Amino acid sequence: MFELSFIWAGIIAFAVLTYVILDGFDLGVGILFPFAKGEKERSTMMNSIAPIWDGNETWLVLGGGGLFAVFPLAYAVVMPALYMPITLMLLALIFRGVAFEYRWRTVRWKRVWDVAFFGGSLLAAFMQGIALGALVQGVEVANRAYAGGWWDWLSLFSILTGFAVVVGYTLLGATWLILKTEGPLQEQMQRYAYWLAAGTLAFIGLVSILTPFQDPVYFQRWFNLPGSVLSAIMPAALIAATFALYSGLKTKKDAQPFLAALSLFVLCFIGIGISFYPNIVPPSLTIVEAAAPDSSLLFALVGTVVLVPLILAYTAYAYWVFRGKVNPDEGYH
Repeated sequence: MFELSFIWAGIIAFAVLTYVILDGFDLGVGILFPFAKGEKERSTMMNSIAPIWDGNETWLVLGGGGLFAVFPLAYAVVMPALYMPITLMLLALIFRGVAFEYRWRTVRWKRVWDVAFFGGSLLAAFMQGIALGALVQGVEVANRAYAGGWWDWLSLFSILTGFAVVVGYTLLGATWLILKTEGPLQEQMQRYAYWLAAGTLAFIGLVSILTPFQDPVYFQRWFNLPGSVLSAIMPAALIAATFALYSGLKTKKDAQPFLAALSLFVLCFIGIGISFYPNIVPPSLTIVEAAAPDSSLLFALVGTVVLVPLILAYTAYAYWVFRGKVNPDEGYH
């Protein structure tokens, strides 16, 4: 049970991280949508993600479905605690998904679907940040069930993390557009990326300072051995990623800012994992306690060993096929 549950915790964490870094820039492009100068730029922005956005959502399904299948107790606790932000996130993702198709097929209502694309992207990102903050501050559990109130997810800390995720995703979107576009749009995103990077780093610093105050256990994990070693390594890694990001922007590299921005998210995700471990739902529900029976974990693992490489291969192939710059004169539809 111990080994299988931790293997599955790693698989779920990988699916969530992959969703965050892939759909993050996708949502970021939507948040930047109103700042495009004219219909041609808006179409270029949408075309940069149109061939891949639905594939990015696959990882959200894998993470949520996997949690339900292999950590049913965690799913049963988290869902009641986060019903509102999760429901709003899903509705937002539906609206922006519909906007991808409908805005190309209308002239009269195009502005409506533009707003739906922007609003869905912004709301989905904000609700993901709210959910993250609610998890970090802890979920009240009693008798193996959620014991908190309807509004426990809403706090100053969760609102802060909501804004942090919005700014971070927008940075990913800007650096993605630097990678995929040319000319005035690329130059505009290079300017935006400077300020978005500063905002993202400020939010990372603020959330990192406040996180240990959410639960005394976080202090113990970060400031006692071996966590104190990581407390020195993680800031150094963040400084290196920040240097790579700004140097890439200064030298007007295409790929370097995007890869550096992704590395910031990976490092933050690792930091959250260190804070949570060995819990899957802080502060008290551990990975082992929340896991399904050993037979269920093994059965699901057999299918996952086949499924995940297929998804990875499909995702890599899709990005390879649609590599390179977006031609503003050619549409995806």
